[in-house]
Amino acid sequence: MRHMETRRKTYVEDIDRGIYDIKNEFKYDYITEKGLTEEIVKDISKKKNEPKWMTDFRLKSLEIYNKLDLPVWGPNLDELDIDNIVTYVKPKTDMKYSWEDVPEDIKETFVRLGIPEAEHKSLAGVGAQYDSEVVYHNLKGYLAQKGVVYTDMETAVREYEDIIREHFMTVVPPSDHKFAALHGAAWSGGSFVYIPAGVHVDIPLQSYFRLNAPGAGQFEHTLIIVEKGAFLHFIEGCSAPKYSVNNLHAGCVELIVKEGARLRYSTIENWSKNMFNLNTKRAIVEKDGIIEWISGSFGSKVSMLYPMSILKGEGARAEFTSITFAGNGQYLDTGAKVVHAAPYTTSSINTKSISKDGGVAVYRGSLTITENAHHCKSTISCESLMLDNRSRSDTIPVMDIRNDEVDIGHEAKIGRISDEAIFYLMSRGISEEEAKAMIVRGFVEPISKELPLEYAVEMNNLINLELEGTIG
Repeated sequence: MRHMETRRKTYVEDIDRGIYDIKNEFKYDYITEKGLTEEIVKDISKKKNEPKWMTDFRLKSLEIYNKLDLPVWGPNLDELDIDNIVTYVKPKTDMKYSWEDVPEDIKETFVRLGIPEAEHKSLAGVGAQYDSEVVYHNLKGYLAQKGVVYTDMETAVREYEDIIREHFMTVVPPSDHKFAALHGAAWSGGSFVYIPAGVHVDIPLQSYFRLNAPGAGQFEHTLIIVEKGAFLHFIEGCSAPKYSVNNLHAGCVELIVKEGARLRYSTIENWSKNMFNLNTKRAIVEKDGIIEWISGSFGSKVSMLYPMSILKGEGARAEFTSITFAGNGQYLDTGAKVVHAAPYTTSSINTKSISKDGGVAVYRGSLTITENAHHCKSTISCESLMLDNRSRSDTIPVMDIRNDEVDIGHEAKIGRISDEAIFYLMSRGISEEEAKAMIVRGFVEPISKELPLEYAVEMNNLINLELEGTIG
């Protein structure tokens, strides 16, 4: 009987992710054929009424995509058949600037996810993408008066064409890898943010990406430019309901942090477990600039995600803080890359991972210190917690250090929940289930305290949901 009860609980846990798995009826205004061809790329560009240079950029990216092979050094991608992925799904709405104007079914999705409420309470601006297009965008008026730009990428290509053309996919070129090239050909949606010199955006901006369509890809592009001495906290959220077919997420994030500027980029990723999350994120940081990455990876079937910081200017700094939670059927290959390309630059990487029910959590890191980057300092800490003997956790650090005037520290720990700790808590009247949950929450607490409040609550709720049915 106990065996049957455990199975039933696990079954519920696998299919019930609360609000994230509520599906809307699949409706669309326009949809491309499956796969990616020159005709489909031209079709996407034509639907968006893009300038010729962008159409040409897409076609050149497609050429590169067709020449590059899939990566073979990470998770197995054999189940990902891009010929069966729909690359563009236009929802049955244009972009709106008022929630009231968003179609009811789409609006209800974002209401359930708490986006309008969060905008009202604690955000300076919000962008909401549904399938392949942004359906809502808004920025508080006082920031617009200061010259802050926060809009969808399609609008940016038209209204800020010179800036976009100068910077688009220069931080992450299409030649970087196969999925960067795929993104260059099929990108749609995403946000453009420009913070003028000296402007401090006092409360965060947030973009939320929701994929509703089955068997589809989402390829949003985020470009953020923070000028000299400015500050921004940008929050990215993403989720999708579970389908029986594979979905693909191959977004791209390009961050440009100018002299003395600071950018904090927070992400909570909760894709469904039929999603291949093959995202690329990269920042270029100039003199005395700061990039702070805060990342939580909970969903997807397979993830390959390694945010990269290029410390280009003297005194530049990068901080990376992340938590990864891999459950049944998940292979989450995540980590960080840092390139110290100037003297007196510093970086700090602090990652934690949890694996359970046979899940695989891999930390894959890359640290490069160039010949001229003397007096650099980098500290790396990776901690992994396995909740059972079926799960797996690996740490794969690579360091390329090309001068001796550096201070480098690396620490990695992999372990299981201590039976002694569980016994001690149970002896104080705490149930085994709650004792394990307490230990897990304590393990992730250094990460959760870095997240915005609503996201810290969401992370703890996700952990509670994932642990339900796996203990006892």
